Amino acid sequence: MNRTYEEITALVRDTLVEAGSTFRPDKKEAYKRAIEKERNEKAKWVLETILANAEAAENNQSPLCDDTGIPHLVLEVGDDCAVTGKMLDAIKEGVAQGLRKLPGRPMGIMGDDSHRIDQSGGLNPDSAGVEPAPILLRRCKDNVIRLHILMFGGGPAIRGKTYRVFHKHNTQVVLDEIVKWATEGVAQLGCSPCTLAVGVGRSHFEATSMMLQAQVDGRYGVQSEMETEITRRVNEANIGPLGLHGDTSVIATFMKVGPQRASGVRIVCVRPTCCFEPRIATIEF
Repeated sequence: MNRTYEEITALVRDTLVEAGSTFRPDKKEAYKRAIEKERNEKAKWVLETILANAEAAENNQSPLCDDTGIPHLVLEVGDDCAVTGKMLDAIKEGVAQGLRKLPGRPMGIMGDDSHRIDQSGGLNPDSAGVEPAPILLRRCKDNVIRLHILMFGGGPAIRGKTYRVFHKHNTQVVLDEIVKWATEGVAQLGCSPCTLAVGVGRSHFEATSMMLQAQVDGRYGVQSEMETEITRRVNEANIGPLGLHGDTSVIATFMKVGPQRASGVRIVCVRPTCCFEPRIATIEF
């Protein structure tokens, strides 16, 4: 709780490198289970290769993928804890140092608003030019400040979808739409198998924030009934790793449902994360 600016910066730096280069233990076990069950030999080879790549990246502290990702941060604040502007500055500096150390792919676009939209401002050669997304703040029960760093690639963002669903007072209607969107996204993504990240909220912002938190809270060995159904049904589409067919289009589904209001609409966000996502690591201050 009494970390210095320099200590926080160093912790964030190393945590970003871990997020960009490491599979969590439960994800490694999920891949091993998938390899054991996969009946398609080409698909099995892809799964084995992805896991071997992840182990090499972890050993070398090198990026899991050429698309090293955009940092997305979830900051949890516990009882009697305070977040200061100086702490936020240290976190931002730690992200910048981590992007240089990983290293992150230089993807930042320079220039004014128009230049950044049409890319006419040119690429920032500094890896730290990739600005992190706005921080998502939430409460935690522990008396700590905890930071989760996720690295978001471009492919899942292209194939993701956030839109309204007329639920007709039936959960199954919403699940059917999620399965439809996810199946389309996984088939188009290419770099499968995916971990599906799903958020359900009252607005587009809330649904997207639920999707982000689902990746923080999700565990491969613990799946709800709805998560299990979504995974099973998308896998039945026989897309398979890299689209080569097989039993493993989706490793797991992480779903978070936020507060809902009395209306005929649910806003749903589905992100078909790539085979290397969620790229996530966590640190406590």
